[in-house]
Amino acid sequence: MDTLTTTSQEHVALAEQLAAEGVSYAVGAWIDVLGRAKSKVVPIGHLPALIAGSERYTPRGLGGLGQMNPNEPECIAVPDPSTATVLPWDRRFVWLNADLNYGGTDPYALCPRSILKRQLAVAADRGYTFNLGVETEFYVFRPEGADAADQHLPPMARSGLLRPTPAYDVESVLDAMPFLNRMVTCMQETGFGVFSFDHEGGDGQYEFDFDYAPALQMADRLSLFRVMVRQVAKEFGLLATFMPKPYTGAWGSGHHFNMSLAAIDSGTNLFRDEDGWTKTAYGFVAGIMRHAAALAAVATPTVNSYKRLTPRLADGSISWAPVWAAYGDNNRSCMLRLPHNRPAVENRAVDAAANTYLTAALTLAAGLEGIAEGLHPGDPVGANTSDWTAGSATAARLPRNLLEAIEAFAEDPLVHEVFGAEFVAEYVAMKYDEWDSYHAEVSAWERQRYLLDL
Repeated sequence: MDTLTTTSQEHVALAEQLAAEGVSYAVGAWIDVLGRAKSKVVPIGHLPALIAGSERYTPRGLGGLGQMNPNEPECIAVPDPSTATVLPWDRRFVWLNADLNYGGTDPYALCPRSILKRQLAVAADRGYTFNLGVETEFYVFRPEGADAADQHLPPMARSGLLRPTPAYDVESVLDAMPFLNRMVTCMQETGFGVFSFDHEGGDGQYEFDFDYAPALQMADRLSLFRVMVRQVAKEFGLLATFMPKPYTGAWGSGHHFNMSLAAIDSGTNLFRDEDGWTKTAYGFVAGIMRHAAALAAVATPTVNSYKRLTPRLADGSISWAPVWAAYGDNNRSCMLRLPHNRPAVENRAVDAAANTYLTAALTLAAGLEGIAEGLHPGDPVGANTSDWTAGSATAARLPRNLLEAIEAFAEDPLVHEVFGAEFVAEYVAMKYDEWDSYHAEVSAWERQRYLLDL
């Protein structure tokens, strides 16, 4: 849908148009730190008021948005009319992405969408557009029939149990086509530009590839995508999850960022020219490598994320997830890859639990710092870093767990510049609580290893 002006008359016309199409309700979705959509639902005739900021929220304490504070002012959700999308799986609803703010002008400090918009404005002031493509993976299970021994939920299609892996297996895709076909139809109707889809390496793991876009549009698109995947799965009695590593033996679910900068006036890609990768691209890479440890706190944001960031799977095979803050020429074992088939830098460390807004904001800030300071990442790594036991002069180990990542996040000056003191304090406190809760839990692994031997 084309971008609209903010005049109420146009919003009234939009509401009338949608009502004529059979839409009954509107959702002005804001996103919490965990990446889940939140919103009140209004009748379609109330859409102009919704866009004007009629709906108020007390978001603290919800989805990681700070500790509950019953005394602070309410937030207003202000939807962006240019994002209006009728939901293909339920045409009674129109979806709009929204920002949270106070009084319509002062952004809520813990609003991920506002944080990204602020960093995009910094890039625009320097003449850049930040483009982003995301390869996101997820698992789809049948909720019934869990294995009594390990509580594994069975994959959507039985052929997904192929060994050593069902990756790219055509039969596994064909068996899952009722769900996959419905997903493709919904994605095409909402402008995703689907390139391809496939069965990934895990039992019941899938990936859709679609067109890149300016970063805010891509983050908005992925907010809708998460809801779409789960809702379409429910139509078939299935359960979809973006948990990075559902089981010990599972492949991890990535959310790979494919990033480029373009000139804001001409749209020219600034990462590659006729001579190859540019100084701008190398500076961007070096900036990300400098802040890789802090970036992990938002790119791999859960305790479970670090079960994915291991060099090998439980069976000893390569995990395809990076553990070193290295870059390489088409080297998929590195955190950052300079692919041969597109003028974009790929960050393979980002996982499916990442909040795209927050990860994009810090990634962009780190890349811009590298460009501004003329940094260079050194020579590209050609070796398989999955076999490394020590880093190099230019490649440090990524955090091994959430605690290490949060400590790096709290100590990084760029983090405070990008997110602000209130967000940093709340996010760090939330993640320390998550780590402490996890660390206090006595696991089956511990009982198996220590109960009878000590």
